Amino acid sequence: MNWITNYVRPRINSIFSRRETPDNLWTKCPECGTMLFHREVSDNLNVCTNCGHHMHITPRARFAALFDGGVFNEVRVPQPKQDPLQFRDQKKYPDRLKAAQKETSEAEAMLVATGEIGRTPVVAAAQDFSFMAGSMGMYVGNAIIAAAEEAVKLKRPLILFSAAGGARMQEGILSLMQMPRTTVAVQMLKEAGLPYIVVLTHPTTGGVTASYAMLGDVQIAEPNALICFAGPRVIEQTIREKLPEGFQRAEYLLDHGMLDRVTPRAKLRDELIQIVRMLLGLPPAVRGDLPAPEPQAAPVEAEAKVEKAKTPSEQ
Repeated sequence: MNWITNYVRPRINSIFSRRETPDNLWTKCPECGTMLFHREVSDNLNVCTNCGHHMHITPRARFAALFDGGVFNEVRVPQPKQDPLQFRDQKKYPDRLKAAQKETSEAEAMLVATGEIGRTPVVAAAQDFSFMAGSMGMYVGNAIIAAAEEAVKLKRPLILFSAAGGARMQEGILSLMQMPRTTVAVQMLKEAGLPYIVVLTHPTTGGVTASYAMLGDVQIAEPNALICFAGPRVIEQTIREKLPEGFQRAEYLLDHGMLDRVTPRAKLRDELIQIVRMLLGLPPAVRGDLPAPEPQAAPVEAEAKVEKAKTPSEQ
């Protein structure tokens, strides 16, 4: 044995057998701190398998789990004028948009699509909180109008998943104007007699809750979602009082009559199918997408069929 065998060869083997470990293999739950394998989290729709905390999920991942077979068609949304106010804070507004587009691989903060859930055609729209906090700007207003117009044209219900920090300050008064615009879009659905279902996810705040997010025929929320106009910290500083435990969370709002349901993400698809078909006056969806089984014959009828099928020699 010499230094080549003892040192050089093991060193060479370690260099060539080295494998780089990706940084995104594990996700830490922000609620309980448990380290979760990324594939396990993805398979569970970004819900912590330890404590049930509902983490952020992108609109595309949500639609892939919502629509039958994960198949959906995007609806084109008219592009508004970029940076109409020539707004600049620490960065120029166009630079912030480009950074958000690069980070999320999405054009803007809302995705609109058509497809089927439980063999029921619907139009769906979902906000992406990772895109500038899902803020409501002119594009989001255009997206909701486009979704409503598509639903009216196709005579389909509209399901909207809200997740926003409020209006987009870089667009000033133009972002606030999306509140009445989206309210008119919702009214179009009501006049057409089409269901409008809102699923409020964490967080849904600001001007969004003062417009389209609270106008649904059915209001559903994911567990422990923050839903409010002004945040709890602002309210505490204003009234100088301690707020109740769980104030402005989904369960608190359900207890006080502002929501119809609080549904875990894993059960949301089945519940939406049931609600949509009920509002449309359709029979319940067949689980597993199979034909409905024929009703079993009564015992007497079954015996009569067997006797009739027998040959004369067998009788």
